[in-house]
Amino acid sequence: MQYMALCVPVLKGTLSEMELHTIKARMHAGLLNKAERGDLALQLPIGLVRDELGQVRKHPSREVQDRIALVFDTFLQRRTASKVLQYFNQQQLLLPGRDRSRDLVWKPPTVSAIISILKNPAYAGAFVYGRTRWKPRATADYHPRSKRLPIEDWKIRVNDKYPPYVSWETFEKIQAMLRDNHAEYDRNKTRGVPRAGQALLHGLLYCGECAHKMVVQYTPATYYLCNHLRQQYRVPVCQYIPGVPVDQAVLEAFFQALSPVELDVYAQAMATHRQNRDQAHQARQQQIERLRYQATLAQRQFNRVDPDNRLVAAELEARWEAALRELKQAEESAAQADQVVVVPFALTAELKAAFTAIGEKLPQIWEQDLLSRDQKKALLRCLIEKVVLHRIARDCAQARIVWVGGETTTLRIPISVQKFSELSGAQEMEQTILKLSAQGISDEEIARQLTASGHRSPKHQSVLPSTVKTIRLRHGVMVERHQSHPRRIEGFLTVPQLAKALGITVHFIYDRIHKGTIEIVKDQETGLYLFPNRPATIKQFRKLIDRYTAAPVLLLDELTASVETRSCDLRMSGPIALAVPA
Repeated sequence: MQYMALCVPVLKGTLSEMELHTIKARMHAGLLNKAERGDLALQLPIGLVRDELGQVRKHPSREVQDRIALVFDTFLQRRTASKVLQYFNQQQLLLPGRDRSRDLVWKPPTVSAIISILKNPAYAGAFVYGRTRWKPRATADYHPRSKRLPIEDWKIRVNDKYPPYVSWETFEKIQAMLRDNHAEYDRNKTRGVPRAGQALLHGLLYCGECAHKMVVQYTPATYYLCNHLRQQYRVPVCQYIPGVPVDQAVLEAFFQALSPVELDVYAQAMATHRQNRDQAHQARQQQIERLRYQATLAQRQFNRVDPDNRLVAAELEARWEAALRELKQAEESAAQADQVVVVPFALTAELKAAFTAIGEKLPQIWEQDLLSRDQKKALLRCLIEKVVLHRIARDCAQARIVWVGGETTTLRIPISVQKFSELSGAQEMEQTILKLSAQGISDEEIARQLTASGHRSPKHQSVLPSTVKTIRLRHGVMVERHQSHPRRIEGFLTVPQLAKALGITVHFIYDRIHKGTIEIVKDQETGLYLFPNRPATIKQFRKLIDRYTAAPVLLLDELTASVETRSCDLRMSGPIALAVPA
């Protein structure tokens, strides 16, 4: 009996715990059942309200409705949340929000507020439950954190449940643009926002060796490199490719793909400009109307107060004055903005034809620097999905362009190298140069023939005559022998001949001449330093070499006399002396 008396309370507690668990499960099942119908009353974002009957409607203020719609329209035009913020700041527009009491307030726009509007599916008319999931921490000391799930992993979604600001297709397009703007390349493989750097393919380029995304290096020049494996495993870089030839090749393919396209660019640009101007003007007028109402309301409250209640009257007077200042500032800003009027100029027939055939005229516009770097990159991304780059040889890379829609184009891009031996056809090119040079063909003609055959110089896209000359002289093939051999003057030695006879470098003799140790002037006819070809000259130079650091100044009397000249009666223009420093 005592044992039973102890077990009964334990059994009752276990049954109670089981009953609580059952009740909780039933309540959760009822909540999910209501959510699947879209009838669960979740907290609504700004711009949507729930009336007395529980029906969700748009906010009764037209200013709130138009301001939220303006956020979506501006993002679809400018494609980044930061540029939407820039536009709102330029137009001095505010965003609707809520304070702690859930009342409507107008706040300065921020990037986080704009992104929260763009990412909320309620604005697309969809009821969504289960957009986040609790992710436990690695240790038990920390609370679990919430993680946002992608659209395909949302638990419950019921479309057309709320009055929409945008369609569901537009909402999905916006989410794809936001994901694509995210700059975590290695993890998310997104392209990122077009930026002002020189590399046109930044964010679009993938490595053909390891399939990871390539990054940009701007020092000392623009280079594309793949350093993912080096970061992970400390191995050498996969590829390190100059960016200029790759950008030029892909850009030419882009122009070829766009050349048959015809667009009425001017009409579309002016229509978009008028729409943006009308939307901004309407937003400013709604903002002035709201501020005027607030100023009128503050005036009525001030007029109704008892004048003897000085504390309340002073506070209401301060609110009225603040409302009037805000109204005056908004009216002045609107007046300044309305004064800036862009008058469209009339188009001639030539300009209309140029705007219509924009695909053919785009290369000219591109070269005139009318477009910024980020605008050029945005144009490339309209047609190019990604580019896979693979360096198949030291002097050649292969680029596979994946166009939007799935079509591909493969390009072979020549890459500049440092040495002639790094070219793929270096041996064949060298043999051809020697063969043609032996036939007496000039360097310029050989360079033209090699360029036509597909060869090139290490740092140029064609073969230079200087490259032909360098290879020819390396093998001792002379076109004009007197140009490549030292001059021989009877009875005299030139500086190279004297240096060779003494076994020294020419720099030793030239250095002593420039310092005044050897006194001699150039011959007026040949422009060379000429020394008498006598044993005494060699003997005195050897003494200079042996006694240079210790011997006194020694004059060569033998060399001061006049020497026998050639048939042209060549004479030394002055005495020759070797001055040896003490």
